Amino acid sequence: MFFEIALIGTTASGKTQIANLLAKNFNAVILSLDSLCVYKEINIASAKPSQEELKNLNYFGVNLLSIKEHFNVEMLIQEYQKAKEFALIKNLPLIITGGTGFYLKTMMDGLSQKIEEIKTDLNNDEIYSLMCKIDPDYKVEKNDTYRLKKWLSMYETTKEIPSVFLKRTQKEGILKNIEIYELVWERDLLKKRIGIRTKKMLENGLIEEAKELFSSFNHKLKALNSIGLKECKEYLDGKISFNELENLITTHTAQLAKRQRTFNKKFQSTPLKFNEAFEILKQKFMN
Repeated sequence: MFFEIALIGTTASGKTQIANLLAKNFNAVILSLDSLCVYKEINIASAKPSQEELKNLNYFGVNLLSIKEHFNVEMLIQEYQKAKEFALIKNLPLIITGGTGFYLKTMMDGLSQKIEEIKTDLNNDEIYSLMCKIDPDYKVEKNDTYRLKKWLSMYETTKEIPSVFLKRTQKEGILKNIEIYELVWERDLLKKRIGIRTKKMLENGLIEEAKELFSSFNHKLKALNSIGLKECKEYLDGKISFNELENLITTHTAQLAKRQRTFNKKFQSTPLKFNEAFEILKQKFMN
């Protein structure tokens, strides 16, 4: 029977594990909302599902394009439409899951009018400073080149304050009345899980993956500056030791989890403890 739910949570909260378990037991379709899993070349740093899982489960949103190509939320919406059509035809449930809450929120709230990116000689610091002065309601990280340039393009092209422009041109969202479940952890326990996952990623070849990526692609690409890879670059350049590498990845991932936890407060969700989540969700899938 077709229905759709969203399963959210911080990085390392176990979203993929629960989604895969539900998919194995109920043949559910999974749409990944992960900004790194879309890239074919990033496997360990993205904590991507295994090749066996991708082969045996109905996965969408994974391995869509090369790291040198840019992924955006419009592509994700197209992937959602493919996943939903597949689920409807097969009469299967659809699980939307991943750590990029921005994608889910955009699917619920709707996209705004698209603006082509303009060329500029301004660097990130200059754009960020201008944005803080003109449009303090527009929230972007200081090192997010893509979204900073997007903000500047909107400002220069429309001559409007971008946050106002986005609200004025916003279209209706494609996700309506979806049930959202959030995996929750005590912070100390989550920090331990993050540490264990970091150690496992290093044992599984994270440094080797990073070395291959940095030798094959421009190190300035946004995806290569994600947590796990940017620290490996410092290690490969001889700037930090192996122990510092492991500690930095763990620390930065914990900081990301804190930001995700804050962002997820925007959703009206049902909290679930990890060790109870499958049994609780199983009841919904059986009804």
